[in-house]
Amino acid sequence: MTLLSLRNVTKRFSTPAGDVLAVDDVSLDVARGECVAIVGESGSGKSTIANMILGIYPPSEGEIAFDGATLPARRSLQHRRLVQLVQQNPLSSLNPRRSIAASLRLALDVHDIGARADRPALMASLLAEVGLPASHLARAPAGLSGGERQRVAIARAIACSSPLVVLDEPTSALDVLVQARVLRLLNDLRAKRGLTFVFITHDLAVVRNVADRVAVFEKGRLVELAATEALFAAPAHPYTRRLISAVPVLTQDESDLRDRFMESLNA
Repeated sequence: MTLLSLRNVTKRFSTPAGDVLAVDDVSLDVARGECVAIVGESGSGKSTIANMILGIYPPSEGEIAFDGATLPARRSLQHRRLVQLVQQNPLSSLNPRRSIAASLRLALDVHDIGARADRPALMASLLAEVGLPASHLARAPAGLSGGERQRVAIARAIACSSPLVVLDEPTSALDVLVQARVLRLLNDLRAKRGLTFVFITHDLAVVRNVADRVAVFEKGRLVELAATEALFAAPAHPYTRRLISAVPVLTQDESDLRDRFMESLNA
């Protein structure tokens, strides 16, 4: 069943030099429970697509529908609850002057989730779900590691029980070992909660670990859409082939080390 649908979506921005076409006549469906990765180099339009899904930018043309109903250009609080965001840099996405408890509680308060007396326990439960102890609620973002901060950002995104999460380069600010753990967490949460992901990234190595399908963007246009394994096995568009050919090649020793590490994570 389709959860998110983009139909002939176009986005233009006005600049002193004239209009800039950022997204050009894009149609894309995302099924409930699916993870669709949107990939492309800088300027390909992938972040603009994410911002339109979130309601930050209205489409210049076309429509975006959620569960069969068109999303308005001006989103109500109820509409905003439907789609949550995990940003690229967890340090900048969390208010440095707020404790972790205050950041999590804000989401619960804004959307009036649970009885007020029950919210501390709910916040502790959210942290447990992303693998953090309740003691972290009293900390400030600066007192956590990058991976811990991103786990808090994920906890905040799932606090509203939103069915759709937009992940904007959620692992690019993390080192490789932490990336693997965060990706495993995201996969576990998607399975447990039945979440739907739109995963914005330039990292094709990450895509293979999380996405069911991949949408490839070039200069604002959707040039290829395919199941992940099929796309990597036989990319049809020349731009997709160039992207895949640019992925760094590992030596056999590096490949064996990576496989052993991934096996240890899954043990």
